[in-house]
Amino acid sequence: MYKIIDARGRSCPEPVVMTKQAIENFVEEGLQVLVDSMVAVENIRRFVLNQGLHVDIEESGDGYALLIKK
Repeated sequence: MYKIIDARGRSCPEPVVMTKQAIENFVEEGLQVLVDSMVAVENIRRFVLNQGLHVDIEESGDGYALLIKK
């Protein structure tokens, strides 16, 4: 089960900061970060990859879900 971080409606850098805090308390199953802007997707993706983690991005009707795993 993914831990869910809902960063929809928040402007950068807040979604990245929320993701960083969640990664510090990383759960083995992974994280799911919900955002509603492509800018947030790209910033979080870049941050996660720099941390050596894997990220999959899924687009949905109301935004994006970034699935982060070790």
